[in-house]
Amino acid sequence: MEAIHWQWILLIVSSLVFFLISPFAKTTDQFFKAINKNKAPNALVLTGSLIISWIFAKSITNAANLGLEFGILGGIAYAGYYFSFAVAGVFIYQLRVKGGYNSIHEFLTSKFGKNAMALFSILILIRLFNEIWSNTMVIGSYFGPAGSTPYFAAILVFTTLTLAYSLKGGMSSSLFTDAIQMILFSVLLLIILFQVFSIGDFTASAVVSSSTWSFELGLNLLFAALLQCFSYPFHDPVLTDRGFITEPKVMRKSFFFASILGVLCIILFSIIGVYAKANGIQGDAAFEVGKAFGVFTLLVINFIMITSAASTIDSTFSSFSKLISIDLKLGNTVTIGRLSMVLLAVLGTIPVFLNAEILSATTISGTMVIGLTPVFLFWNIKVPRISFYLSVLGGLFFGFALVFDYFPNELVLTKGKFADLLWVNVWGIGTCILLYLLPKWIKR
Repeated sequence: MEAIHWQWILLIVSSLVFFLISPFAKTTDQFFKAINKNKAPNALVLTGSLIISWIFAKSITNAANLGLEFGILGGIAYAGYYFSFAVAGVFIYQLRVKGGYNSIHEFLTSKFGKNAMALFSILILIRLFNEIWSNTMVIGSYFGPAGSTPYFAAILVFTTLTLAYSLKGGMSSSLFTDAIQMILFSVLLLIILFQVFSIGDFTASAVVSSSTWSFELGLNLLFAALLQCFSYPFHDPVLTDRGFITEPKVMRKSFFFASILGVLCIILFSIIGVYAKANGIQGDAAFEVGKAFGVFTLLVINFIMITSAASTIDSTFSSFSKLISIDLKLGNTVTIGRLSMVLLAVLGTIPVFLNAEILSATTISGTMVIGLTPVFLFWNIKVPRISFYLSVLGGLFFGFALVFDYFPNELVLTKGKFADLLWVNVWGIGTCILLYLLPKWIKR
């Protein structure tokens, strides 16, 4: 049997198994909060869910490709984003314990008004919309060239089957399958690393010495990622929704562990790219290394992609349904939640059939939301409502300046790839903090 047939079997069988074993949610607590028999998820389940919902197909593809480009520093730089869990854990804990808030939306509405909450909702709606097509396109690429019939067929089948088990249990299904997907990811990753280190003369010392630690060769991205950790997690409801479903101390502990383990997983996966670099392999690092090792390894990598993409997409469906039903108060029922999932599946798949320029235009980058930095950094400081708009719109301005290459080169103080990303964030975050605090100073 050819590899492509095994890939189809893996995709269909794994998705059907998840559908069969997923819990069926009857109440809103089960569907939106994963509360079953009056019990919230424990720390272990929450930690695993956080990690696997963020180790999505696109992220591990990026990690491997950065390992190919920069060596292990590329993986470390990308792993910097996973400190977002620790940052979010600290601030969500304070919002819940000191502020008494039950959601990000409640906090924003209380402090800045409904219009601010609406603007924030638009940003996260775009984020959730992007999660669907950006992950399913990675899955499609393992079944055929972009634009081919097998490519589109894999995307449609995968999205439909993931939607099916998400409809069954909502957040309960998401957390339940996340636990299984996290175990699968860990085992499969260890299998790949065993193969990488058991063939040829590739060693741990080769990994350590694979990078030159300079701004040009990865440090630009690392520092940019660490700066964005103070805003990036808050525009992702897949992450923040999980901050409000358990006791605050359980949540904080889970977020800290998720940060450490998430960093480790990304760095370990980037070793595939480091191996590719050491052996002169070009192209998509994970896919090409899989092919080089043969059918078995290619299937393992393909299954990792399916597992990680499914965990992200089912979490995206759950967060979108909660946003529509509870946060935006459009109908706090399981039926509305399920209908909203179907809506997102359709809308999120349409871009797959469009061109890359359109996809780029629909993407909210991490830089575009840097205006959220002072909103959460100074959450307990009283400021006029205009502060929110000045900061958030300021962040969008810097984000678009980066996307359309309008940022002055004179303000970029390092060289190499991602230098503009780093310095747009440095100047942008500084400006957003100033814009946020300025109305308070003027009011005095």
